[in-house]
Amino acid sequence: MTYRRLPSLNALRAFEAAARHRSVTRAADELSVTPGAVSRQIRFLEEGLGLTLFLRGPGGLTLTGPGTALMEASGAALDRLEEGVAEARRAARAVPVSVGAYALFASRWLIPRWGRLRARHPELEIALTTSADPLELSPGKFDAVIAVAEDRPRPGFRVDALLPIETMPVCAPGIVDPGGFRWMGQTLLHSRQRPRDWARWLEAQGIAGVDAEAGPSFESISLAIDAAREGLGVALAIRGLIGPDLAAGRVVVPAPGLRRSTRSFVLMVETGRLGEPALRSFRDWLLEEAAQGWGEG
Repeated sequence: MTYRRLPSLNALRAFEAAARHRSVTRAADELSVTPGAVSRQIRFLEEGLGLTLFLRGPGGLTLTGPGTALMEASGAALDRLEEGVAEARRAARAVPVSVGAYALFASRWLIPRWGRLRARHPELEIALTTSADPLELSPGKFDAVIAVAEDRPRPGFRVDALLPIETMPVCAPGIVDPGGFRWMGQTLLHSRQRPRDWARWLEAQGIAGVDAEAGPSFESISLAIDAAREGLGVALAIRGLIGPDLAAGRVVVPAPGLRRSTRSFVLMVETGRLGEPALRSFRDWLLEEAAQGWGEG
């Protein structure tokens, strides 16, 4: 067991204040005690250390060599202790940060990185709510919102782009013929969340003769991708959210072509709350993760 051979904290505080002010009286005013109390603490400290810390004369206090060394060390130590007390008080006042997030982004991007968030900020308590309904992700309902929106200023809110929405086709490896992929006769898998995606993607690639409305429809992009993995057809995935499936070989890209939406996944926080420690920590971490790339978490 380590035993710290340290003098009294009260004696160090009295000495450090007197050393800074070069005055017992001004130190007493700062500490809200009498000058006599400060003098007694300094004398107690000098006797305990066996050192002379001040030379006392008509002009006031003059630090000795040992006194100068102790002033520098004690000042830095007291500053660090003050910071630690402030950090402890902030941690005691910590409140959960409510985050509303687009469900697909939460499941395929945020949750795979959740361990890194906890390792970086164990003090944060995140209350996560997910939805695919934009009306459920109103910024006023949460401390922070991750939604699908245009990357542009919004009155009263800071809007940060996290991930572009770039769609591309994916399917099970067995669907791709070794002789090449042909769109004619393929089953298109649709998401009711984004019903116009196939029409827009086919038009952007200049592909004609394919019925963009035909094919089964699923409640979400995730379900459409699940169906594609099972070999039921071709789905459109968002590039930045499909990395783990591609890396594991669960799906492949049958034909090249990206279509970038005018909207992105964005983080929205009220401008007036950007300085709040918990929100600032969460936002900084999220932006750092987004800046690292769009691949697997």
